[in-house]
Amino acid sequence: MKPAPFTYHRPETRTEVDALMAELGPEAKILAGGQSLIPIMNMRLSSPAHLVDLNHLRDERADPALDDGHVSVGPLVRQSSAERSELVAKRVPLLGETLEFVAHPAIRNRGTIVGSIAHADPAAELPAVLAVLRGEVVARSSTGRRTIPAGDCFRGPLENSLEDTEWLDEVRWPVARDHQGFAFEEFARRSGDYALCGVAVRAEHAEGTTTIALGYLGMGDVPVCIELPPLDPASIDSEIEDAVADVVEQQLDPGDDIHATVAFRAHLARRLGVTAGKRAAANAEARGET
Repeated sequence: MKPAPFTYHRPETRTEVDALMAELGPEAKILAGGQSLIPIMNMRLSSPAHLVDLNHLRDERADPALDDGHVSVGPLVRQSSAERSELVAKRVPLLGETLEFVAHPAIRNRGTIVGSIAHADPAAELPAVLAVLRGEVVARSSTGRRTIPAGDCFRGPLENSLEDTEWLDEVRWPVARDHQGFAFEEFARRSGDYALCGVAVRAEHAEGTTTIALGYLGMGDVPVCIELPPLDPASIDSEIEDAVADVVEQQLDPGDDIHATVAFRAHLARRLGVTAGKRAAANAEARGET
């Protein structure tokens, strides 16, 4: 299929993008990697009257950069660039680990980090990682810029919290600290498929206890972040099973569709949560010893 007719815009500066969005508002869509937007347009699930292409912006960074306690990613940083980045591997290891699970290499070569976050797909990996790391995004428009915490960024399936005239020009990933550990696990029928369930985990040792936060994807309309009660580091292996089972039962609402039943998704949420939680806790302990 082919998309409905649209007017194509090719700005060269961010200020030009601001002006276009102020003029066009809800009739415009931003194009960066296009790996989600173009298929949706081809299927006529979205028919914007205007397409604003960011790929010709001048002097845009192609790689993540360290900036004031976080790793900053601009609108044209490809997922493959972040996947290969030594800075990401060292400073935001959860992002580096997770990117290997995102679609296929050909998709990651074009798809952007910022675009995936803006797309707000609850079944995608990167929104869940941003949420569990408590990162933030920066929205801009002709009236200025504003910072939005990850927890306030996603409103529903494929729906972010941007105003009609705003667009995302930065995603900020917090730098990992000592005594923190991370892990990512997901289950998909085939490599590159959307996961039936996935979980990104942040663990932290402090004052004799371990705190574990789970960020689930594919378990609701937005990424679902849950923090387990503080656990004794010496007995995590015996305590985490019940702790994860409790949050899955009480706080998750998995869907029932042709791909998996509610019971199977709940089972995956428990098993993946326990596996990733144990690994993140072990990583946190190892980082504390270095």
